[in-house]
Order: sequence, then C-alpha cells, then structure tokens
Amino acid sequence: MLGYMNREALEQTIASGKVTFFSRSKGRLWVKGETSGNFLLLDTIKIDCDNDTLLVIARPQGPACHNGTETCFGAGHDPDLGFLGTLENVIDSRITQAPETSYVAKLVSKGIAKVAQKVGEEGVETALAAILPSEEDLKNEAADLVFHLMILLRAKKLSLPDIVAVLEKRHVGKA
Repeated sequence: MLGYMNREALEQTIASGKVTFFSRSKGRLWVKGETSGNFLLLDTIKIDCDNDTLLVIARPQGPACHNGTETCFGAGHDPDLGFLGTLENVIDSRITQAPETSYVAKLVSKGIAKVAQKVGEEGVETALAAILPSEEDLKNEAADLVFHLMILLRAKKLSLPDIVAVLEKRHVGKA
C-alpha cells in the first residue's frame, strides 16, 4: 500500500512497531489496523537515495487494503524473485530443448526420480560444504542445490511463487 507519514507518524511507527500514517483527510495519526485489526507490523525501514521517500517493510496481519484485498494494487502479488525469476524462465525454455544440447533437458528426460536424486545429492554436498571452512565451497554447493531444486519444481509443474506462497502462509500470524 502507499501511505503518508510525517515525522510524528514515523516516530510512532518505530516506537510501537505498528505502522502508523498521518491521515490528511482525518487530520491525525492513524495506525494501520486500528479499526480492522489488520495491523502492519514493522520489520525495517529503508530510505531512498534522495532522502525523501521511505520504504516500510512490514508483516501484514490481514489484508492491507480497506477493500479486503491483499494489497491496494490488486487482489494478489507476485513475489519479487529477481534473478531467480529469470533463471526459472531459462529452466522452462531448456526443458523443452533437445537433451543433446541442454543439461536441463537431458536431466529432465531421465525422469523425475533422477531429478529428485540429483537434488538429494546436491543437498548432501551442501551440508558437507557447510562444515568445511571454505565459504566459497558452501556458496557454490548451495547454488547447485537451488538450481537443481528449481529444475525439480518446474519438472513437477511447480514454481518458486508456489513455494513462496507456502512460506508466506506459514509466516502469517507469527512474530
């Protein structure tokens, strides 16, 4: 959602942990959720490069919009997956290629059990790398694990947003 904060609203947000705005129409501070119970619990506040806009990251305790939708910009949202979203699209395109030219296509063509086995192998390698002193090895093994997990998900017609939705659902109501 988008809201207006004056200095007093910002200070109250930081002090209370509940996102507070200044309502220009009411002429007073307004705690998001004060009537609906759909509070926004503060996680972090970031300021933009011009020092004139705040990005408040909060945990919603229900719909953010007074219309009952998750956001004020429509019914749902797609999580910002950044490069992982791009990689998911690349995996999709590779699955449809000939196995002779694509590692992803070759792996998927061997069947879901082989893809799942590869995820298991990468999981073990990641766990073993975690107990070694090299952060570089752990980062590389974790990248391999995430990559192969993404292949498995797409082979099963699932996506990262599906997994994010599960995580968000688990998180709701937890402090």
